[in-house]
Amino acid sequence: MSERDRDDTGKPLNARPRDGLGRPLPRDSADGVPRIPDDLRLPPDEAITEAQRLLDHGMPFHAHEILEGAWKNAPDEERNLWQGLAQLAVGLTHLLRGNSKGAASLLAQGHNRIRLYEVESPHGLDIPGLLVWSEHLLAEIDRPGDFPAPPIPRLRIP
Repeated sequence: MSERDRDDTGKPLNARPRDGLGRPLPRDSADGVPRIPDDLRLPPDEAITEAQRLLDHGMPFHAHEILEGAWKNAPDEERNLWQGLAQLAVGLTHLLRGNSKGAASLLAQGHNRIRLYEVESPHGLDIPGLLVWSEHLLAEIDRPGDFPAPPIPRLRIP
């Protein structure tokens, strides 16, 4: 068994390269995409912009990591918002990986969390649009047959 990578405090790290959907690649792979640092904490506007860029480039797992960092740094009254956004992004990740059961669970959890912010959407977020997007995906997941390529969510009001 190989020795695990650890940070300066001894916390285990997973330094293996990952593909665009966050799946680990072999340690010696040169095909990985740049990782999001575990300690990255961006202000809300920058987090939304970067998460959207990653979503637009087919990297919802990495967008989830950006949104998770914002969630960990958010004031109490916005924690459900950021956690819900992160869950939507990782739900999309599971859907693209072919895990429809995990996708449905995370999309539903994220939907329920962001719904609390529908009336007064903070940070220019398009909460009503994200709710429609997640409801569409949840409805499509249960239909028989091949699942079409899901649309990319728009985080901000156009």
